[in-house]
Amino acid sequence: MLAAIVFVSTTGCTWVQLPPVFDPSGPTAHRRFTEWSRARVWAKLHRLVLDELGSRGELD
Repeated sequence: MLAAIVFVSTTGCTWVQLPPVFDPSGPTAHRRFTEWSRARVWAKLHRLVLDELGSRGELD
C-alpha cells in the first residue's frame, strides 16, 4: 500500500492510472491515503524520522 501511495505521489499519475503491478487498486490506495491523512499518519511518520535523525546527529 505504501509503495503504491509513494508511486502516485512521486510520479504524478492519478490513482486510476496506478499500474497493475501494485496489488491494491487505485481506488483502494486512494482510500487508504485519505484515511491515513485524516489520522495524521504522515505527520507522525515525519516526526519519527526527524527524531531518529536528530538522535544520530544527522539532522541538518
